[in-house]
Amino acid sequence: MPMLGQSAPIPALVVGDGSREVVAELAGGLAASGQGARFSCASFETAAAAADASVGAAYLVLIALGAEADAILDDPVWSKWDRPGAAIARISMSDAMPSADAGTLAAGSELASGAIYRLPMAQSEALPMAAQIVARLLEAERVESKLRAQLETERICEPLGSCLEPGKLYPMALELLLERLHCRRGIAFFSPSPAPGGAGVAARGFPEEVRDGLIRVLIDEKSLESTMGRGEIGVVPWGPLHHALGRVGLEAPGVLLSVPLRGDDREVGHVWILSEGRRFDEGDLETARTIARRANAALATAERYHNAKERAFIDDVTGVFNARYLLATADNEIQRAARYGNPLSVLFLDLDRFKKVNDVHGHLIGSDTLRVLSKLLGECVRQVDTLARYGGDEFTILLVDTPHDVALRIAERIRKRVETYLFEAGHDGTLRLTISIGVATCPVHGESREPLLDAADKAMYRAKSEGRNRVSSANELLHPSP
Repeated sequence: MPMLGQSAPIPALVVGDGSREVVAELAGGLAASGQGARFSCASFETAAAAADASVGAAYLVLIALGAEADAILDDPVWSKWDRPGAAIARISMSDAMPSADAGTLAAGSELASGAIYRLPMAQSEALPMAAQIVARLLEAERVESKLRAQLETERICEPLGSCLEPGKLYPMALELLLERLHCRRGIAFFSPSPAPGGAGVAARGFPEEVRDGLIRVLIDEKSLESTMGRGEIGVVPWGPLHHALGRVGLEAPGVLLSVPLRGDDREVGHVWILSEGRRFDEGDLETARTIARRANAALATAERYHNAKERAFIDDVTGVFNARYLLATADNEIQRAARYGNPLSVLFLDLDRFKKVNDVHGHLIGSDTLRVLSKLLGECVRQVDTLARYGGDEFTILLVDTPHDVALRIAERIRKRVETYLFEAGHDGTLRLTISIGVATCPVHGESREPLLDAADKAMYRAKSEGRNRVSSANELLHPSP
């Protein structure tokens, strides 16, 4: 089996009284056997000093000396290596082990920190061979641990595949990365496609007041938004996020693990994991790649689902929403208006004498006219409003947070825009059209969908009956003119 650390020496840490002498003997023995380049030997008086000097090394050979050897090996400072992609091989040398039969892992030698290879102090000349043996055991453990870690990472990523909400997938990926990398703090920054133009932020591990301030800062940080989903997984020593963290009092967060996330279409996001003073090794990067791969696949699935769902709500001719979407949205907006006490207005629009367009110019010109009309109507309302083709040449617009008088002005603006627009008529040149519009407002003209839409529809027909090319208020149905 190949030795561990083909590209870098294996740290061999000797801790305890007399460690300098033992290190000299160990290094000499390894050099004599041709293995000197395989190990980097160092002596330390305490476990804490040895652990601090070894930050960033994924695998260690730890040799503890004297009566306190077991306590050194079981010191909590070694918990940093109790994670996927890291391991420690432990050798205990003390006079409490007089037998020369200590050439294997002794039964009953399990501590909380793992198995121990025991060697009597009197046989210190055997330490170089023991170091090579445990290094081979460490390599076997590394391979097995890596496989276990990969399988476990794949397993915990399974919930990603069943989530069809992009806005939830980014925080899920963040939490999985924190769990598998044994980190405490991280940030996800994303722009889910169902809400284009609106950035989302998820932060974990921060105090509430810091988290809230950080979210506000990140949403304003345009440099982060422009880099979402770009680049490869890697360690970032300094970048725009450090600046944003500094603005909320986190002046020295250390290096960050950058994990871009991308779907197949519009989905883009980014997750950053704070290092908390540790170094991200190749095992960490591999774990991040696995989670990112599963998250990206889930984002692509969610995109396909939402695209299919969106197509079910889109009118084939005009590209605006259809009646099915309108009815569902109307229910939601009416409930929201009632909850917050805000007005919701509805416009019902119908082209005047549109049948004549189809009869004279043909249905292709008629369809083109409806598409152009949809574009005109979309230019007259806000992004938060809902424009839908109700059927035929009838359209409906939901104007959120819009009182009746404002809705009437919007309707009049639409009427004038249509009246003055020249529609293309193919070889026949251009044609002019007019439109009749009915306006109703919730809750005055209806507190639920059916009466509200019915009031707007009747107001539109009243506009037709009074000569077309006009706007009619549902108030006129409540108080008709004599």
